[in-house]
Amino acid sequence: MGERPEAGQAVEVAPGVRRILAPNPSPMTHWGTNTYLVGAAEVAVIDPGPDDPAHLAAIRAALGDARVVAVLVTHAHRDHSTLAPRLAAILGAPVLGFGPPEAGRSDLMARLAAGGLTGGGEGVDADFAPDRRIGHGGRVELGGHVLEALHTPGHFAGHLSFALGDVIFTGDLVMGWASTLISPPDGDLTAFLASCALLNARGARRLLPGHGAAIDAPAARIGWLIDHRAARTRQVMAALAEGPSGIPALTARIYTETPPALIPAAERNVFAHLIALCEEGRVAARPALSATATFALARP
Repeated sequence: MGERPEAGQAVEVAPGVRRILAPNPSPMTHWGTNTYLVGAAEVAVIDPGPDDPAHLAAIRAALGDARVVAVLVTHAHRDHSTLAPRLAAILGAPVLGFGPPEAGRSDLMARLAAGGLTGGGEGVDADFAPDRRIGHGGRVELGGHVLEALHTPGHFAGHLSFALGDVIFTGDLVMGWASTLISPPDGDLTAFLASCALLNARGARRLLPGHGAAIDAPAARIGWLIDHRAARTRQVMAALAEGPSGIPALTARIYTETPPALIPAAERNVFAHLIALCEEGRVAARPALSATATFALARP
């Protein structure tokens, strides 16, 4: 997946685009969060990252005398968004995002959230509030460059990708080093597959993800992610064919080689598949759809 870059260094990764790696490596962030600077005299900052003094200093040093037009946030996870307010205040630029953390949820996910379902501890930035909301098709002009916002839910309901010609910044939707965490009610498998199809239709030359190296074979990677989810769905169905089960038991049966620290995230992924299967009428939840329900194959 490429050589690990050095945190704090501005490196050109596409024409007119520099990447600065934040110093926040973890099992969920890989090497750390990628912050992107797009443009030259006029710049947009994509995903400022965590509120870290060293990362803030690195971004400011790389910007030099450039005028920052906007601070763009792909989604309201803390490793992407928490530096945004402070950076924007220093630069005198607005923060643009899809909306507050709950924006963009489907009716079903909104009902699950209203019923008490919360995320799996992956770090929602509950305080995130963009200065300006930007939706699908929104544009940011940078004097010769145009960034187009693409609403790409799946990992997060209000997740945005940004297209710069045939280069797309994909946040946490498509990454090369790992499949995407889908944790309801913020994550939605049905939406994820639709967003993958949307990105595939763009015919991008290069994808620049929120974590890890650039992806130079976008169609192949997106195809792999779709196939991976289909295979996981088959595993869930095969396990339920042996009898009704709750999420912990299903996860233990499917994720046999996953480190214990990542099992909670795996359980959220399994729940995302079960929600989609319930929506399709292939699986039933008793007594009602929830993370603690018992799941069984639906009767023909």
